[in-house]
Amino acid sequence: MTPKTLDRHIIDGPAGALEIAVNTQDDPRGIALIAHPNPLEGGTLDNKIVYTLAKTFFSFGFVAVRFNYRGVGASEGRWDDGVGEIDDAARTLEYARARFPQARTSPLALAGFSFGTYVQAQLAQRETPHIMVLIAPTPKRFALPQVPAHTLTIHGEHDEVIPLADALDWARPQHLPILVIPDCGHFFHRRLIQLNYLVSQHIAARLSVSSANS
Repeated sequence: MTPKTLDRHIIDGPAGALEIAVNTQDDPRGIALIAHPNPLEGGTLDNKIVYTLAKTFFSFGFVAVRFNYRGVGASEGRWDDGVGEIDDAARTLEYARARFPQARTSPLALAGFSFGTYVQAQLAQRETPHIMVLIAPTPKRFALPQVPAHTLTIHGEHDEVIPLADALDWARPQHLPILVIPDCGHFFHRRLIQLNYLVSQHIAARLSVSSANS
């Protein structure tokens, strides 16, 4: 991504001003909405994994949209225990669709890291994402519903925040595969290039499905 593609500004959100960052495309292939980790633990739209996800989707021609939940950065309001934060995501997606009407009928991608997986899994109950990427899901800290069968779920073997066993317990009833990165913790230190590669493979495969069905 180059600096001139980044548009960072404020929109009207459910709890007041909502800060967003958009990596724009002249002819977008679709919209990718990326949700950041728990703000009570320092999560913001500038988180390195969130940025990596945005960069990856942008490389495939998507408009990549990140946002700060209420009470984070320049976003107004305060923490709402994961309830209002879903509305913040929905409002950001609404804005992106209005701004990029040519992408309204194109593939929608929802991606999130840690607490952001909860936000996106809940938003997916309202939307129909063609691509969904969940990095280090948090099923016991925040209840995650069932997600689409095509969801890419990645977890570190030695996640010190969300034990792998918790993610497997959530995924097992859905028969949802989890891609486990060996010798990797919650924050994917020194694994961002690998993460980019795995997510890129998934995006390419899902776009191939779109092309085959069009």
